[in-house]
Amino acid sequence: MNPLAELRYFFTALGYFTRVPVPRWVGFEPQWLNSAARYFPLVGALIGALAALVYLAALHVFPASVAVLLSMAVTLLATGAFHEDGLADCIDAFGGAYQREDVLRIMHDSRIGAFGAIGLVISLALKWQTLAALPPLRAATLMIAGHAASRALAISYLVSLDYVRPEGKAKPVAQRMSALALGCAFVFGLPWLFWPAWPDWRAGVATLAALGLLRYGLGRYFVRRIGGYTGDCLGFAQQVFELAIYLMGLAWISS
Repeated sequence: MNPLAELRYFFTALGYFTRVPVPRWVGFEPQWLNSAARYFPLVGALIGALAALVYLAALHVFPASVAVLLSMAVTLLATGAFHEDGLADCIDAFGGAYQREDVLRIMHDSRIGAFGAIGLVISLALKWQTLAALPPLRAATLMIAGHAASRALAISYLVSLDYVRPEGKAKPVAQRMSALALGCAFVFGLPWLFWPAWPDWRAGVATLAALGLLRYGLGRYFVRRIGGYTGDCLGFAQQVFELAIYLMGLAWISS
């Protein structure tokens, strides 16, 4: 393993999925993106940590509902709403078309329709209300877990599904991921699920089991509708997994 190359891959992941400036010496080559995919969950953990810091700082001045909104706004700014855009595009496409070609055409359209707008509002509102209802420390740790683990699960489709577009912004990423690279991604992303509830490890196991079922169901749906996945599908999946982690965290302490 070349440490300099791995550092380049990490910065490539950081630059691709966020608006954080990366050092000029890193450079950029599209073929690096597939190797950088293993670091996407680590980038997610950093985004989640940023959200948690903003949330905890804002709690000293504002009520929890406002603090959560401020943390969400910061993550949207930091990522350029990268995954939220995929969520809206997929809801528009899957909700507004039946034929594969029509689904892909709508998904590729940069404009947002009624389905996408409604889905995005509901998704953001659910995140807001779920996190605001959690105790502060648990909410903060779940933010990190949600951003990290959801990215790990989303990129796992690079192992099991086919990219369905001949070209696209996600094409350099969408090469088959090796088992070793996926293992690295899981190490960076999944252990965070057990942190918010420690020492009650059962919450982490239950969340991981729910995510596994959700991943299977979403993958089957993608294959049935379009034969595989697109970059928007990965963004859609990340948002669904992140929201599921927050909902599981709240359900566990509410039951």
